[in-house]
Amino acid sequence: MRGHCILSHGFESGPDATKVTALADVAQRLGFSHERPDYTAFDGRREAGSLGDVAARLDFLRERARAAPVGRPLVLAGSSLGAWVSARASLEFDVSGLFLMAPPIRLAAGFPLDAARVPTSIIHGWGDELIPADDVVAWAATRRATLLLVDDGHRLSAHVEASAHAFATLLGGL
Repeated sequence: MRGHCILSHGFESGPDATKVTALADVAQRLGFSHERPDYTAFDGRREAGSLGDVAARLDFLRERARAAPVGRPLVLAGSSLGAWVSARASLEFDVSGLFLMAPPIRLAAGFPLDAARVPTSIIHGWGDELIPADDVVAWAATRRATLLLVDDGHRLSAHVEASAHAFATLLGGL
């Protein structure tokens, strides 16, 4: 195997979601092992209007990263809240690349998006109703990240294939 990918689904989604499934197919085809942690139990721990137990979600991703195969590149990928925890976890592990779909630039006032300075690819919708595209452009610019903006909303449902292609490009460059 060329490396290992941890693919994190978004809030109120699941490990069999369309986008992370498409990424898993790409990873498999390119010779990367992969896993899709199930965060649904953490999403259920919430008060009205909250994003569930974000700290527990991040801790669970940390556990998965610690258990990743040693000696192979580790790539973290995620959608929305999965992108946020992937980016945050990248600060603590030897990560070779990041793939972020519809990343929340600010979860809350005290929780801005931060990530390791590694090859990063982002796909985001111009019409994202939760995260303004301009915020993502500004964040990506500070890192010189690869950024694909598409005519879509937060779920990127019309751009699953484009997401898979962008992920393949990232993995192919590692």
